[in-house]
Formats: sequence, structure tokens, C-alpha cells
Amino acid sequence: MATLKQECYITKEGLEELKQELEDLTKNQRPDIINAIKEARALGDLSENAEYHAAKERQGQVESRIKELEYLIENATIIEEGSSKEVRVGSKVEIEYIDDDEVEEYKIVGSTEADPFENKISNESPIAKVIMGKKVGDIVDVESPNGSYKIKITAIK
Repeated sequence: MATLKQECYITKEGLEELKQELEDLTKNQRPDIINAIKEARALGDLSENAEYHAAKERQGQVESRIKELEYLIENATIIEEGSSKEVRVGSKVEIEYIDDDEVEEYKIVGSTEADPFENKISNESPIAKVIMGKKVGDIVDVESPNGSYKIKITAIK
């Protein structure tokens, strides 16, 4: 059965962070876990060996994360940053919420780098989906669970 590959939008810095995490997992954490499993096995009865079970569980988590990182790195599409006349992945966008005159600035990033605390929103978020391809001055409706609202694009950086 063929699997559908999905592009993973990411900045150069984000890709480097993923590569560093993968290197740490494969060169440091994986060998440490293997040693912990060997030491726990040496203690004898595995059925009631908490150290062994904890190490095996941690091994599963690390191996799962390694596979995830390898997939993300293999399918990474680097976001080219810089100004543009229309909103795209990598854009910094200043928007005004029409109903309350509040202004926010967001950076549109891939889902792996999204961080609402740093105003980095995923290209898959409701706001990003409706402003993609739009220009300064455009007003769009955003659908949310609490109803729709209007935003105006005031700047693209």
C-alpha cells in the first residue's frame, strides 16, 4: 500500500533544529537506552523489573520520535523568507480585527514550527488559510468555532 507524502513547510533554522534533535536521539539517547536495557536485564526477572519496563517504554518513544524526525526532514520544504506582495508561508503579516480594532502580527510557518506564544501560526490554521494569496488592504472572513469575524491585512513583511 502506497503512503501519501505530505510536504512539511519549515524555515532553515527549524530544519537545523530538527536535524540536531535527530542527531542527539540517534547518537546519545538511543545508546543510553540500550545500555539501560542491558543493565536492567542483568538484574534478572524481567516480569517485575521496573527499570527494564521503563527503559523499553522510553526506547519506544525515542524510536517513534526518530521516525517522525526522519520523515519531517525527508519531506521538508524550506520556507523562503522575505517580503512579498501577497501572503504566503514565511510571511510576517499584520492584521486588524475589524470588530475590535485590535492589531496583531503573525508569522505564517509550517505546522511543525507553529508557536502561538511567539505569534507563529501554522499555514493550516483558520486565519492563515483565508489570508494566503491575499494582499495588503484585503478584508476576509475567518470562520471559527465561535462564529465568523472579519480581518484586514494591513502589512506584509
